[in-house]
Amino acid sequence: MSKRISLTRYLVEQQRVDGLIPGQLRLLLEVVARACKRISFEVNKGALGDAMGSAGSENVQGEVQKKLDIIANEVLIEANEWGGHLAAMASEEMEGIYIVPNRYPQGEYLLMFDPLDGSSNIDVNVSIGTIFSVLEKPQDHPGVTEGDFLQAGAKQVAAGYCIFGPQTTLVLTVGDGVSMFTLDREQGSFVLTQENVRIPEDTKEFSINMSNMRHWDPAIKRYIDECLAGEDGPRGKNFNMRWIASMVADIHRILSRGGIFMYPWDKREPNKPGKLRLMYEANPMGWLIEQAGGAASNGKQRILDVQPTQLHERVSVIMGSKNEVERVAQYYAELNEQPSA
Repeated sequence: MSKRISLTRYLVEQQRVDGLIPGQLRLLLEVVARACKRISFEVNKGALGDAMGSAGSENVQGEVQKKLDIIANEVLIEANEWGGHLAAMASEEMEGIYIVPNRYPQGEYLLMFDPLDGSSNIDVNVSIGTIFSVLEKPQDHPGVTEGDFLQAGAKQVAAGYCIFGPQTTLVLTVGDGVSMFTLDREQGSFVLTQENVRIPEDTKEFSINMSNMRHWDPAIKRYIDECLAGEDGPRGKNFNMRWIASMVADIHRILSRGGIFMYPWDKREPNKPGKLRLMYEANPMGWLIEQAGGAASNGKQRILDVQPTQLHERVSVIMGSKNEVERVAQYYAELNEQPSA
């Protein structure tokens, strides 16, 4: 790009010039970005920071926590609780909501986050990241309740993620497309490196955990079988498979060059709608994908239209290049075998 635009300047222009975001939301996003920068430094230290390996505890979903899971969660809480922009926070790593303490001013926004997505990859030095979503607190009652967070993803006012890889990249939407910012470590600030990110409508890449094939429902199996059949099959072209087992890394690849990411319902735990969390992963990523021209579905409806009923609700996820997502949804409709929302 011809000139270097900092994240702060970009957000100021979104607020002052374009009128897309209020001042309090701008300040909140700057705080989240600073927290992501701090997490990036902790991740980069690796074994030198004594942050590798298991913490010896489990989160609310019964998953073993890594030390960096806990560190990242604490960084996000400490950075955001005192600024006066938030009413409360919710995290994949916490059972309930975290209400801003009374000693700090309480704002009008709600922040949700997966502090360290893909943490199973920490110890093998594969890209991981932080995912976040911002909602407005309903104003029809005083205080904050868990129910205030139970809003459909279409009501998000900002969403994004920060991926910690060869570069640290912050990806953001405030409802006016998707922009990417790269951390300039010499300056200590995020710099705009790509605007108006667009996902190709067609693709030759899919991302799914093939080891679960025997557990898939017929719609997913049909789609993948057609991809594997290559140019001699019904799709008439060869596909490549990519699977990083870190949603933030798989979605970043799709935003960069297209593709389809799937973590669908399967028969291993039939009573669970899916593996990924609606509030902390699917909604923010789904909005980013849509803002870049892609689509996000659970197989029977748009993910952003799913009305959550629980803070840690799970969902089937199919998102990426628009035509491929619509094809999978068509297969579900034809077979009338749709996963639960």
